[in-house]
Amino acid sequence: MRRLLTLLLLWTTHSLAEPPVLRFSIAESWSMPLMRVQGGQPVEGLLFDLMQAMARATGVRPEYHVMARLRLQQAMEDGDIDVRCYVSTQWLNDRPGNFVWSVPLIHQRDVLVGRAGDSGPTRPEQLPVQAIGTVLGYTYTTLEPFFAAGRLQREDSRSQELALKKLQIGRYRHAVSNALSLHWFNQRLPAGERLQVLAVLEEQSLGCMVRNDPAVPTQALLRALVRMTESGEIARIVGRYGGG
Repeated sequence: MRRLLTLLLLWTTHSLAEPPVLRFSIAESWSMPLMRVQGGQPVEGLLFDLMQAMARATGVRPEYHVMARLRLQQAMEDGDIDVRCYVSTQWLNDRPGNFVWSVPLIHQRDVLVGRAGDSGPTRPEQLPVQAIGTVLGYTYTTLEPFFAAGRLQREDSRSQELALKKLQIGRYRHAVSNALSLHWFNQRLPAGERLQVLAVLEEQSLGCMVRNDPAVPTQALLRALVRMTESGEIARIVGRYGGG
């Protein structure tokens, strides 16, 4: 009996010492420099570094849930995740009421991309009827009227990297990419083969959404992100992956 009580005390002490778990969502469509997933878990990337820094700043243990991008909003509504990062207010049809926005963390530019030497149209309204490389589940506000009118057709890929690879081999003439991913993709190519920016389509400020629940250190996380922004830590993380 005494041994059982001792084991129970040790187990309780160990449990109390365990830091709380914070569940981060990871979109399957992310590729480097945002995130590289191996064996079902993230191992490197800008967003991985950001999430690790958030966990350290608030003393929690990060738990990563990899899922299809189209399932992210439902996971928020079902309470399956605590933090969703790399998100814009423009991307959500309905914001789950139990989530709180962080300060803006990353400034993103979505650009129209062509192959090396492409001297064709540089504005969406000038493009001939064609399929254009896009990423499954992403919303492209500037191009939506052209998709709706049938002027352009989406050709979705599961990741940004795959969309750019298809452009490189000539699957289509144009694609849409965020500037960070394009820079990362191009740095592996000879100068004469690099994909080129034809136009800036839109710019967005991206942040994180944190579940507002007593079990989650919501305010501590939001304050930590403010400190990380003001100290330049966020900028340094972005800078490591080619952002400015």
